[in-house]
Amino acid sequence: MKYVIPVLAGRMVRALARLRGGGSAYPGRTVLALAPDFLTHVSSQFERGVVFVLGSNGKSTTTMMLTETLRAHGLSVFTNPTGANLPQGIASAFLREVTPMGDVRHDIGVIEVDEAFAVELTRSLKPSTVLMLNVQVDQLYRFFETERVGTMMTDTAALASTAVVTNRDDQHLGPYEAREGQSVTRFGAAADIVAASPNGLQNANDFTRRADGTLEAQTEVVAVNGDGASIRVGETTVDIRLPARGLHYAVDAAAAIETASVVLGGRIDPVAVARAFDGMKPAYGRGERMSLGADEAEFIMFKNAASLQMNLDALPQDVEQVMLAIDEGTPDISWIYDIDFSHLDHVDVLAGAKAWQLALRLEHDGIPVHVIEEDISKAIRLMRALPSPSDHTKHFVTNYEQMMLARRILGHPDLEKSA
Repeated sequence: MKYVIPVLAGRMVRALARLRGGGSAYPGRTVLALAPDFLTHVSSQFERGVVFVLGSNGKSTTTMMLTETLRAHGLSVFTNPTGANLPQGIASAFLREVTPMGDVRHDIGVIEVDEAFAVELTRSLKPSTVLMLNVQVDQLYRFFETERVGTMMTDTAALASTAVVTNRDDQHLGPYEAREGQSVTRFGAAADIVAASPNGLQNANDFTRRADGTLEAQTEVVAVNGDGASIRVGETTVDIRLPARGLHYAVDAAAAIETASVVLGGRIDPVAVARAFDGMKPAYGRGERMSLGADEAEFIMFKNAASLQMNLDALPQDVEQVMLAIDEGTPDISWIYDIDFSHLDHVDVLAGAKAWQLALRLEHDGIPVHVIEEDISKAIRLMRALPSPSDHTKHFVTNYEQMMLARRILGHPDLEKSA
């Protein structure tokens, strides 16, 4: 009975928030204020424990991939699908699943976690497995230096009770060594695959640098072709369809498959893996497609230099129509001078509060911009008014905040509201 009032109060707040158009954190704040041990109570009920997914880029996509892979193997999985990865957001996600008594009926929890809160959340969620994806130059106004983010992740991994899965090719994460009672396995991309990528795996001067050439990856990307990839898992190779184009999505897939293998005790079914990926839709705004009448809008969301670079590299050759949009949700965009924009021969529309800064950067490379329109609503109208491209796809490359606004303008509610 202890959790009945907190759960019902949280659900009431959630219903009110949805009526007002969103606000996924408020229900979680409510339940945690009334029952501070709520997260510990619900997470302790998972028979197969809790998996944390950490990383500068790819958390939401990899969480989805891992969740669907485990479901394809017959497990019932709880996850936080909206990307709400702070304590209150995770609590809100649990509110959708628990009974009024605070009980859950899932086998395992797969939870995307913000790195800054990860150590704190280990005290309540007690992860059995921690997956570390990558460390990028990201949100320096929050973290001040990249190495600090890597330390947050490895400190969290040290608290995992059973297993750590880490990125062989990340110099911050690859060298992680198991603590007492832990196993450590790694994922990565084959050297020839990284070398064939225009800008490797990271946006830095040493694009192809690896943590340690002697480290073995138990699961490895061995081929990528558009939205298709071949992933070696031990001695077996699995061919999968990715939810979106690009090497970065293939590496996310390798991370998810290796973590699923760890959770399942090495008993991965290649047929189940391929089936899971065949039915997978892009994560929220990550290659997501929406109708524009006779055409489609493809939303490609970026957070930082690395994600923008990898997404630009994965665009189709001779892309016909593209809008770039960035606003104050990305406070410091000085990193745009490290980006290789050579894949673009023009930009149709620049949008967002920082459109003029981006215009200056593109002018530096001699890339023509047809229209600059800071207002995202007007920018979308300009894109819709363009003639239909031959592939009937208009590409919207945006930061997170502009993506959210654009989705609403096109009539697509927030994931929390539509759940």
